Amino acid sequence: MPNLLELVRNPIAYIAARWTPSPRTVERAAFLSLLMSIVIVVTGGAVRLTGSGLGCDTWPKCSADSLTATSAMGFHGAVEFGNRMMTWVVSAAVGWTIIVVRAAKPARKGLSRLAWSQFWVVMSNGVVGGITVWVKLNPFVVAGHFLAATALLTVTTLTWLRAREGDAPPRPLVGKPVKKLTYVLTFFAACLIVAGTVVTGAGPHAGDSSKVDRMPVGVELATHTHAVFAWIVVALTVVLYAGLRVMDAPMGPRRTARNLLLVLLGQGVIGYVQYFTDLPELLVGLHLLGSTLVWIGVLRVVLSTRERGLPVAAEDAAPAAESAAAPPLAGLATRR
Repeated sequence: MPNLLELVRNPIAYIAARWTPSPRTVERAAFLSLLMSIVIVVTGGAVRLTGSGLGCDTWPKCSADSLTATSAMGFHGAVEFGNRMMTWVVSAAVGWTIIVVRAAKPARKGLSRLAWSQFWVVMSNGVVGGITVWVKLNPFVVAGHFLAATALLTVTTLTWLRAREGDAPPRPLVGKPVKKLTYVLTFFAACLIVAGTVVTGAGPHAGDSSKVDRMPVGVELATHTHAVFAWIVVALTVVLYAGLRVMDAPMGPRRTARNLLLVLLGQGVIGYVQYFTDLPELLVGLHLLGSTLVWIGVLRVVLSTRERGLPVAAEDAAPAAESAAAPPLAGLATRR
């Protein structure tokens, strides 16, 4: 008979006391959160590209008279409300990650903190999304909404990457100059993302068919600035990959740098094609998806420059603890 009081008081601890997931299960749960964070970025872009940003004209309700979208709101109301419902799907994935990480044994406090940070970022992003509707798609607030989504993408990526490795002290796989280069790459990749929000804020896809304010920046200037940052990121990635090959670095860092370079080249092709074809919605959506893959690739490059062993399963931790305690006992027996 389950202890209902314990279950109600702390359901996560109740589950953790009775279930131990494998490291593979922890990794899959973390990957699910990452996948959902990508999906909500893409669906958010679909809201903007279909002009459905004010399909629900208020928040948290869809309209003053209805919590949900109605048939009278048409296609735009369905798209906007569908994206709001995706927040609950993301929340479910994040909640599952929190439960699985909490139940893992031995306990991984650092990973648990990352999992819980996903929850708070999702909640804050929901509030920013509501403010975006209240201010009628102000482009600066829309940019902040995307950056908040990027923050969620960051913590879900870090959670997934940490779930795939152990908790041993980090051991560097490359020299300090290469490590510093990855930090420089991360900085300019962040600048690239911020510049992309300016292009969006100044561009034609305002998110609604009505009159929506745009950022007071020339589209050409914003686009060219974005392109400059893109070429800087590409150049830094080429230098990083070439340096890793010359130094005969381990395969892990070399592979992640190569994969990032391939994603950047594909993203660059899409970016230039959409620019010269007057920003068709489909290509803009693909470019948005590509931006998430670029940022994930950058974070993977940074974490690939060190290793922390493999995650330890509960059945492996117990023998290790017993063997660690064995030498003193054996020595005592010998002295007797």
